[in-house]
Amino acid sequence: MENVFLNLLKRLKAPKCRAFNRFFDYMGAIFNRQLRMKVILMKVLLMIAVVNDMLFTEQLKDRSVFVDGFIKFSNVRKRYKMGEIYVYALAGVDFVINKGEFVVVAGPSGAGKSTVLNILGGMDTCDDGEITVDGSRVDKYNREKLIEYRRYDIGFVFQFYNLMQNLTAVENVELAAQICKNALDPKSVMIDVGLEHRLNNFPSQLSGGEQQRVSIARALAKNPKLLLCDEPTGALDSNTGKEILRLLQSACRQKGMTVIVITHNTALQPMADRIIRINSGKVSDMYINKDVVPIERIEW
Repeated sequence: MENVFLNLLKRLKAPKCRAFNRFFDYMGAIFNRQLRMKVILMKVLLMIAVVNDMLFTEQLKDRSVFVDGFIKFSNVRKRYKMGEIYVYALAGVDFVINKGEFVVVAGPSGAGKSTVLNILGGMDTCDDGEITVDGSRVDKYNREKLIEYRRYDIGFVFQFYNLMQNLTAVENVELAAQICKNALDPKSVMIDVGLEHRLNNFPSQLSGGEQQRVSIARALAKNPKLLLCDEPTGALDSNTGKEILRLLQSACRQKGMTVIVITHNTALQPMADRIIRINSGKVSDMYINKDVVPIERIEW
């Protein structure tokens, strides 16, 4: 468009009228000046966009990579038959969790928290609704697909550890690593959780906190997409519980793993990126925590 305008000015110049020619030279100079200013402005805007993208990328590195809708529950229902009546454990649960988030699902006993965890972990199925994890409809999986899903994509951390008593600590971790495709080195994971001096001890020779560390190492060694923790601090004292929570948060922040902690302890909520409250089989509240509190400042 600019070239067309400049060519038009040249054609309109009258060779025998100096004033007329000077006028068109003046207009052409102004137009060229404006064109150069546009080019400069575009370069400045491009530089601003590049710098802004770099800053945004660094921010994502600091807070993990959040991808919208990594986990979606849509009107999920689960009922059990007791005699001639049905009891709803989940009565239409809806929530969204992003990849790389540290999530606390809180609520009183019997609210439906463990049912959510069991269904999300592929240990149980829903009666109605849709469950999506990383773009796949888990609620559509058959028995074989659920076994693969639990085997490769999910890491479990239980309240009472569930360790094999006749295996050493490192052997418990190796057992889980052997059934996975992209497992991490068991000994390296044991070192990461601070148990390099307890590799060859049996569970009965470990404290409660150490057994839970083995349980976390077993889950992390699978290199799962999703780490599900059912009351991981329920059987521990406050100080040991904080050490366990610090390990879980480290897995989330450093490895970009999505971690979901099921608990009735509302004191843990301030350390989470997202809080989901469940009551009577429904989500009573869900919100993003903009002011995450350090674990050291949490007391219960």
